[in-house]
Amino acid sequence: MNPEHATTRPPRSPHGGAAPPPTLLYARPGIIVTADRFTVGSSSWRVAELTHVHTTRGPHDRVATRAVLISASMIVGAGLVLGFTGGLHRLTAGAYLLLGAVFLVPVLLAAAGDRWRPPAHELWGRRGDTEELLFSSDDEQQFGQVTRALRRAREMNSYGGWDDPLATVQPWRPRR
Repeated sequence: MNPEHATTRPPRSPHGGAAPPPTLLYARPGIIVTADRFTVGSSSWRVAELTHVHTTRGPHDRVATRAVLISASMIVGAGLVLGFTGGLHRLTAGAYLLLGAVFLVPVLLAAAGDRWRPPAHELWGRRGDTEELLFSSDDEQQFGQVTRALRRAREMNSYGGWDDPLATVQPWRPRR
């Protein structure tokens, strides 16, 4: 081949000259996490803009909270009535045991309420000066997957948009 007549072509991009598509880290209906964006429903945030990302638990179920408050107030009221009327002096040992068991009702209601309707897991973050609820779910597995995907996206952005250097390195092979 004659080097004078050889033509060189610029290398072609596999994506037709366009920028490579963003790295998809998590995708389920209504939730998409890429290396650049975090989208939940109709809300979308740039990953690079999110700071102070942290997780918390949401409030307890309102019905369970009300049941605990009502039962506790009724038991305290009954205890006060018995105390002021002198009824506590006339109770037997079995009645005291029953009264002690009744005092456990609010505790048992609180435990049952948290077991049947646990507080939601919440993912919060700051964008600018405002703190926003980014994602909330009562499914612990889904919440963990979304949180890990967002953490990976933030790490990818901290590398300046590059992939993780240890994950993209090629193993060393000796020349033969």
